[in-house]
Amino acid sequence: MTAVLPEPATLADPSAAVTPAPAVGPADCACAACATGTGHADLLARLATAPGGRTAVVAADRSLTFDELRAEAAAVAARLTALGAGPESVVALCLPRGAGLVTALIGTLTAGAAYLPVDPALPADRRRYLLEDSGADLVVLDAPGESPAPGARSVTLAELTANPTADAPYRPAPVSAGTLAYVIYTSGSTGRPKGVEIGRGAASLLLAELEGVGAATGEARRVGWNASPSFDASVQQWVRLCRGDTLVMIDEETRRDPSLLAAFIDAQGLTDLDITPSHADPLLDLLTPDGGPRPLTLLVGGEAISPALWDRLAAAHASGLLRALNVYGPTETTVDATAGWIDRPGQTHIGTVLPGLRMRLLDEKLTPVAPGEAGELYLAGPRVARGYRNRPVLTAERFLADPAADSDDGGRMYRTGDRCRLLPDGRLVYLGRADGQIKLRGHRIELPEIEAALTRQAGVAEAAVILGEDASGSPALIAYHRGGDPEALRTGLAATLPAYMLPAALVPVERFATTPSGKLDRSVLPRRVEATAAAPEDTVPGTGLEGRAEELIGRVWKEVLGAASIGPDDNFFKLGGHSLLAIKLVSRVRAELTVALPVKAVYANPRLRDLAAHIEELTAARDA
Repeated sequence: MTAVLPEPATLADPSAAVTPAPAVGPADCACAACATGTGHADLLARLATAPGGRTAVVAADRSLTFDELRAEAAAVAARLTALGAGPESVVALCLPRGAGLVTALIGTLTAGAAYLPVDPALPADRRRYLLEDSGADLVVLDAPGESPAPGARSVTLAELTANPTADAPYRPAPVSAGTLAYVIYTSGSTGRPKGVEIGRGAASLLLAELEGVGAATGEARRVGWNASPSFDASVQQWVRLCRGDTLVMIDEETRRDPSLLAAFIDAQGLTDLDITPSHADPLLDLLTPDGGPRPLTLLVGGEAISPALWDRLAAAHASGLLRALNVYGPTETTVDATAGWIDRPGQTHIGTVLPGLRMRLLDEKLTPVAPGEAGELYLAGPRVARGYRNRPVLTAERFLADPAADSDDGGRMYRTGDRCRLLPDGRLVYLGRADGQIKLRGHRIELPEIEAALTRQAGVAEAAVILGEDASGSPALIAYHRGGDPEALRTGLAATLPAYMLPAALVPVERFATTPSGKLDRSVLPRRVEATAAAPEDTVPGTGLEGRAEELIGRVWKEVLGAASIGPDDNFFKLGGHSLLAIKLVSRVRAELTVALPVKAVYANPRLRDLAAHIEELTAARDA
């Protein structure tokens, strides 16, 4: 028998008084979504009621009121419609983070079309693949130039937003709950990313359910847009516009530097922030009780929370510094599937299932497990995705018929691949994956996709990628390969994979161990990258570190990277450095030299000698 969950109301934070958003019924709605049986107005019907003079978007380039946003979105929609876009069309947004991205996104939805985020920072091959695989009807670019995919029609954002009519009525195109809202690509187990199709009704339900659990509460909140538009966590942020909240865009430099992010939260008066556990950990040390609107609501998701971080978040919750909500959910179930307040230390959990979904914990025969036993999590209900774009076979494999008696909306359930256990009080404990998918620093990664990219490189006969630890003990991707030159492989992978999928270590092997059945045995692969043995430092050729800054950086690099020796021409990222290690490096430099070194300096000066010279410039300016 399928376990019964407690009522969703048990999720609500008792310390938060929920102020419902203004009700919009079918008679008030400019679209047909209200009459589709979901019981919730379409997002854009709610957006139409937001106070016109209230600030809607704050970005580095400019700010927009709701009246201005609606006027620009209407102009975008009119021009997209003239270009043939409408319901079931896909408009690719290849735009940087800024107010224009929000205008284009809302304008696309206003035209009734779906948006496809294509991060301009992705490798060119990746951008081309997303456009070709999705069959996007149109590409929106930030400036005139060649489209990322040959033959794809393109238009600039400036052309779409030219001469908006401020007094024109805001009338979104009629849609239904099943109309496509967006396509977001996730890492693919077949070696290629796959596009997840989400309908308008599912996105509307997401916002209503965040309100229902107290995660989106009160009026005129200031919500930080932290996630990359290419990841579904960004949906959780832009939908907040539709209830009248202000969306504050966080630039890339601020996102990856905890000290800058803490200052930004206070300076912008943020009330809500979505963040991964990896980035919440260093941020906690920098938030102060009197620094800004408190409690700050943190929606923590994207990867598992460690017991130590859980207890820190619970203590901060209890002190009134913040309200911490653990959210879990695959892209295929419209961002958030479960939620649970982190208000007590001890047992980590992912909360209870949100109302737009129903839980199944099943064994390998699709039979419900007994109460308290581990099983694979399946999710059913109106927030389950339509499927994978142009992937009918893969869709059939992951979206299965729901045999349960309470299935009344098409009878489909999504197989998450996550193993969970139900606690007596109805909360779920996450136990790990049942396949080759992992979460690393908030990014969903299919290890077979990296392996496929490796085996496409010259000279590589076989490859295996695992989630292990780097020499500092931080989670990291380790790639083992038979054949190929590691330096050439690193260059080749960087041209095809996004930065978060690049292995921290490339380890050549002469042969792979196999299981009795002849398959590659991953269980025997070392899960930690250890520093290689080296001669005493004074006899190691090529070190040549000079001056206090170079010697300090060399010492810190050895500690955080686990390298046996460091030279002035070594590159931080080629030695396995990544965003979290860059944060650790900057923290040590700040502590030992009392220099305000930003994390961006590590990215701008990855070579040790260059970073040392930059630090010396900062020191000289400070002492002048």
